[in-house]
This record gives sequence, C-alpha cells and structure tokens, in this order.
Amino acid sequence: MKKGPEMAKRKESTILLTKEEAQKAKGWITLDAKGKTLGRFASEVAKILRGKHKVTFTPHVDCGDGVIILNADQVVVSGNKEAQKVYRRYTGHIGGLRETPFRTMQERKPTFILQHAIQGMMPKTKLGKAQLKKLRIFAGDQHDLAAQKPLSVEV
Repeated sequence: MKKGPEMAKRKESTILLTKEEAQKAKGWITLDAKGKTLGRFASEVAKILRGKHKVTFTPHVDCGDGVIILNADQVVVSGNKEAQKVYRRYTGHIGGLRETPFRTMQERKPTFILQHAIQGMMPKTKLGKAQLKKLRIFAGDQHDLAAQKPLSVEV
C-alpha cells in the first residue's frame, strides 16, 4: 500500500506517517504576536508545532512545522493578569523561591513569556521536547531565518 499524500484521497482509511514521510512534509510558519492574547495564541502555536493542523497528523511522529514568532514583546493578557500573574522559579537552596511579576518579566525577557506558555501546552515527553526545538521567538519584527523560507500566516 502507498502512504503519504496519495493516501489522503482515500476516505475509508486512517493516514499514519512514518518519520521519513513526515520529514519531507515539514515547513516553517511565521506568526505575529502583536496584540494577540497570550493563552489563545500559545495554544495555536502548540497545535502547529505538534502537527495537529495537518490531515496527516500522527501522534507518535514529529510531523509538525517549525514556528517563528515575531513581536513577542507586544503580546497581551486579559483581565487583571498583567498585575497579578507571577512567574516562579526555585534556586535549589532553602528559602530560594523567586517570584517575578508579569510586567517585570515582559520588560526583561519578553520571549520567556511565550516560551513558558507554549511549553506548558506541549506533551512532557521526548517527542514534545523535540517538537519544541522547532520554535523560534523574537521580541522585534525582524528574524534571521530567511533561509527556511517561512510562510507568513495570520492566526
């Protein structure tokens, strides 16, 4: 039996890709985060990274596309989250819990906010970590990934 795009025409069978077939179908997508709500935007990016936007989605194969995010510093949050949201990390020492408010994090590391949100929506497996490596986030509106020939998409 043939697999790949030829199988997409058949309605009675499920399409399962191999790793090699998924590798051929990969591409890069550019998204603009300017004015987008953090959680809604992050869920769309996670869907693209996993490959769920394709009809040939296979859960155990990395069939997602690479994502380039621009203007990460202009992402917005709804409600009082801008004043109330806190990012926590632990240093490993006694009493070493550090808390950073959203506004401070947006000034210091605007790319971390999106990275953290998208990472939380990905599977916590080896496959999820491999899919996260295809994510590139930039604070401004310029990127250095023109060689990948990314498609500009509006979400």
